[in-house]
Amino acid sequence: MSVISPTMLRNGYRVLIDGEVYVVVDFSKLAMGRGRGRVSTKLRHIVSGKVIERTFRSTEQVEVAEAEYRNMQFLYKESDACIFMDNENYEQVSVPAEKVDFASNFMKEGTIVKAVVFEGEVIGIELPTKMDFKVVETRDTVKGNTASNVMKDAVIETGYIAKVPLFVKIGDVIRINTETGEYVERV
Repeated sequence: MSVISPTMLRNGYRVLIDGEVYVVVDFSKLAMGRGRGRVSTKLRHIVSGKVIERTFRSTEQVEVAEAEYRNMQFLYKESDACIFMDNENYEQVSVPAEKVDFASNFMKEGTIVKAVVFEGEVIGIELPTKMDFKVVETRDTVKGNTASNVMKDAVIETGYIAKVPLFVKIGDVIRINTETGEYVERV
């Protein structure tokens, strides 16, 4: 592990805080009058996606996480794990469901994900920000119900229930933001 001054932090840096890996999503340097400066950061937890704010004194040291990204293909789900295949060596890797978390709602067989590997273990995965899914179940709308911004539930092919506009029908392909689970557009 290497340590750096907080003033060297940039967006995308992976750091260790209390033994957990975070990614810097925003930072700003604050110059103090006579004292040392401070660095205010927003950090996203690599597994849960939870964003925290943390301010460091410029005299502190920040531990850089030596995590790497590997392309892996999602194969299937088991009761308490997801099975991936490493695209470099074709090994199958079992990842506990709690490390996949919210992303499991959007994984179709064959989906290529970026697995975050830390100390030889997959600690999380990252999906493309927007993905397309087929609507497999939704209710029909009543003719004349044209109020703006009215949403209804739709079940996509992975089983996730998304809020979609009234014009979306069974068989439509829709784009969903995988970070928030929100409908983006009909494709």
